[in-house]
Amino acid sequence: MDSSTPPGLSLVAFLSLLACSIQVLTAILLTHRYGGRSSVTDKWILLWLFYDVIVHLTLEGPFVYMSLVGTMQSSESPLAELWREYSKADSRWLVFDPTIVSIEILTVVLDSVLGVLLIYAILNDQYYRHFLQITLSVCELYGGWMTFCPDWLMGSPHLDTSSWLHLWVYLVFFNGLWVMVPVLLLIQSWFSLRSLHAIDHAHKRK
Repeated sequence: MDSSTPPGLSLVAFLSLLACSIQVLTAILLTHRYGGRSSVTDKWILLWLFYDVIVHLTLEGPFVYMSLVGTMQSSESPLAELWREYSKADSRWLVFDPTIVSIEILTVVLDSVLGVLLIYAILNDQYYRHFLQITLSVCELYGGWMTFCPDWLMGSPHLDTSSWLHLWVYLVFFNGLWVMVPVLLLIQSWFSLRSLHAIDHAHKRK
């Protein structure tokens, strides 16, 4: 264990979390660059969307490629070290698990495209913004459900929750983000569409 890292946090884990922090910083910079005229709420949504797309393309995209040509266990790619670290919490990411890889293919291709289109829709105030926002949120929630539900039904044989890092950071925090934020986006879309309906109904009554 590296003496400069906290107890229980290996050098690889530290570098992996640092990489995640850089992704967040990149999303913040992109939001500042392109979302200056957006509302406060939309700035937070843009921040999430930039981060979401960055993660799909820079982490999950390489995972899909390396899984299709081999496994994380055998790969010599530097990014494979990050996935080998995460696999300490969920061993399915270390080998070729067809369910995980299938979900990730859908996530990398469909969710990334939806995320980019939604960013464009928000920045340009397009009429289809909430259609995309709802679709993306449902896709993210479905991906999370199908990632964990099959394993839960088998008694979670692939999950290791013995470490605070594995349980609360890798499994709960990082995966929880892709549950909590999509739910909040669905709620935001609900209230926005309800407001638009009320305005339209009021105009028709005049």
